[in-house]
Amino acid sequence: MSVRWGLIGASTIARQFMINAIRAQGDGEIVAVMSSSPERATDYARENNIPLAVSTLDAVLSTDIDAVYISTTNELHLEQALAAAKAGKHVLCEKPLALTSADARTMVAAAKAAGIVLGTNHHLRNAGAHRAMREAIAAGRIGKPIAACVFHAVYLPENLQGWRITKPEAGGGVVLDITVHDADTLRFVLGDDPVEVSAFTQSAGMAGSGLEDGAMCIWRFKSCLIAQSHEGFTTKFADTGFEVHGSEGSLIARNVMTQKPIGSVTLRTAKGEEDLRFDREDLYARSLRQFHAAIRGEGQPSATGEDGIWSLAAAEAALQSASSGKAVKIDPKLGSMN
Repeated sequence: MSVRWGLIGASTIARQFMINAIRAQGDGEIVAVMSSSPERATDYARENNIPLAVSTLDAVLSTDIDAVYISTTNELHLEQALAAAKAGKHVLCEKPLALTSADARTMVAAAKAAGIVLGTNHHLRNAGAHRAMREAIAAGRIGKPIAACVFHAVYLPENLQGWRITKPEAGGGVVLDITVHDADTLRFVLGDDPVEVSAFTQSAGMAGSGLEDGAMCIWRFKSCLIAQSHEGFTTKFADTGFEVHGSEGSLIARNVMTQKPIGSVTLRTAKGEEDLRFDREDLYARSLRQFHAAIRGEGQPSATGEDGIWSLAAAEAALQSASSGKAVKIDPKLGSMN
């Protein structure tokens, strides 16, 4: 049985990663693309060999499709996901799921009521490097995890700057764009949940309209592990990385906070250093494979709707902390709390 997809949003991320990932599945097919601009939809469909171009939500949802991939600007996700669920279409939505964790909870409840699969496209969970780290920690190879650091400050390319640095109402800013990923990746790799965050944000010259283009966060987890993360749009020469330090060893990963299956993971213990081997499968292809399996009733998406609530609640708390100058508790059931 094939899975017929509609793309809600004629986006760069869909063109660069998702279209190929869907088509890489033996049972994946792209039927339609929707953009609010009819001209953009038509051009995008022609350039990417998609049969149908439409310009309204109703038009794409009334097409003979099984699932939608939502990659519009963040403020549109809620309405589009709720409409898709009501129409009985499975939903894979870009992060953040919505502008608030309360709206994300509404999306998850609607998906459950409709009996459809809802996934959050946290692509980094699908990286072989992060799964190797998660497995090493779970196997006790570094003892008790004590601290972690995430280096995820990058330079936002000009073709992606747009609304991310100019439109607060669309959910712009580095926290909703990158901190959500780091919160989710920490949760996934550590197998632990963040309970409190203290954050500073900055505007270093790229973002306007009161938005932030850099952030540093300190996270406290349920296990009492503490973590640090650095997110940015303005660092042209930084490398990305992820370190987890435990009582019996450290994991040191380089160039792994990326959309590509690259980088390295080194395990350092009293025995010396060992480079961990991991698969180099395309992150988005793996995400789609998991999502298709979930549609068949075999397991869950790589990141569920509940995972999306967690990461958004964490990002909300980081923004609230930066605004208030205080540490903020994280509760995915309630949102952030002073």
